[in-house]
Amino acid sequence: MTLAYFDCFAGAGGDMIVASLLDAGADLDALTAELAKLGVDGYELSTERVGRGGLTGTKFDVRVGAGDEPSRHYSDIRDLIAGANLVGRAGDFAIAALTRLAEAEAYIHNAAIEDVHFHEVGAIDSIVDVVGACVALELLGIDTVICSPIGTGQGTIQCDHGTLPVPAPATARMLALAEAPTVAIGVDGEATTPTGAALLTTLAESFGPLPPMTVSSVGYGAGTRTEGPRPNLLRVFVGAAASDGAADAVVELSANLDDCTGEILGATIERLMAAGCVDAWATPITTKKSRPGWQLSALCSPADVTAAEDILLTETTTLGVRRRICGRTKLARHHETIQTAFGPIRVKLGCRDERVLTASPEFEDCRAAAETHHVAIKDVMAAAATAYHDAFGR
Repeated sequence: MTLAYFDCFAGAGGDMIVASLLDAGADLDALTAELAKLGVDGYELSTERVGRGGLTGTKFDVRVGAGDEPSRHYSDIRDLIAGANLVGRAGDFAIAALTRLAEAEAYIHNAAIEDVHFHEVGAIDSIVDVVGACVALELLGIDTVICSPIGTGQGTIQCDHGTLPVPAPATARMLALAEAPTVAIGVDGEATTPTGAALLTTLAESFGPLPPMTVSSVGYGAGTRTEGPRPNLLRVFVGAAASDGAADAVVELSANLDDCTGEILGATIERLMAAGCVDAWATPITTKKSRPGWQLSALCSPADVTAAEDILLTETTTLGVRRRICGRTKLARHHETIQTAFGPIRVKLGCRDERVLTASPEFEDCRAAAETHHVAIKDVMAAAATAYHDAFGR
């Protein structure tokens, strides 16, 4: 599995995303050919190597001609992309990012999405940035995108709607809806643009630290800003997952409880698991005032955080829930069905680099067989383990 990890230590813009992927190895000629399928004229692409705060990166520019640019609404651009037959999943991702941005703008300005007409997407350079980023990912063969916490600026910006706070309202809404973690980076002005936020919140499967991976290239995409406390660069790591399983990030939620019964704890764990949590458990602890208590914890995907927090806050007596992002490497898993004296039993295999590291008979299969044959579960499990070893030699 090929990963792209975006390190947004100085924020992100659409042009910076494209530039970082070009710097990491995406071919500019192939990108230009794909963008030509849109049938949009009046612009030229260029790249150059520039310095930012002692580092260097690729600057990606869309130079628009002097003529008047056609007025385009959200639906016009969506139809352009849908009819372009772009490489791989690029068209679907570009439409998804465009739609996310249009929905945010429509909500902020109390307009219907089909009527949205705004500079951030209507302009040629923004169309190229959105589509170009999605095309560049396909050209690099990226399977999964993971993103760091997103750096945001501070203060205000001037735009067509007047003076607005940073992050811009549309940017803030997209980050909030995606539950994307953010970090203040001390930059005055807009560090992450609406186009950058739309792309990252659409493309990223999760947010967190750099995952376990074998890095094949690192790209630096330069923004326009030349001053500030951090080099105005977006960094992307491209490479293979550390195993043939999957590298991702999960969120660990926890709450300390000193006045909650065992019945409530058990019921809450059941609800957390039913809500899609990867795992949930209770650990005995000593709380304030030397009281014995429990730490109730759950692991979930970033998309399930709100639902899991609601369960913890509603079902228990806690007044708050802690969260932290955890990088995770998973073994690739699949089943083999083997025949035993007690019938067919599935064996769950955990693999890394095509090596089987674990082989465990499925407990529910063993329990059902044990009940059918009136024997102990452990005898069925032992028979399944032996049969697997005999069949596969491991």
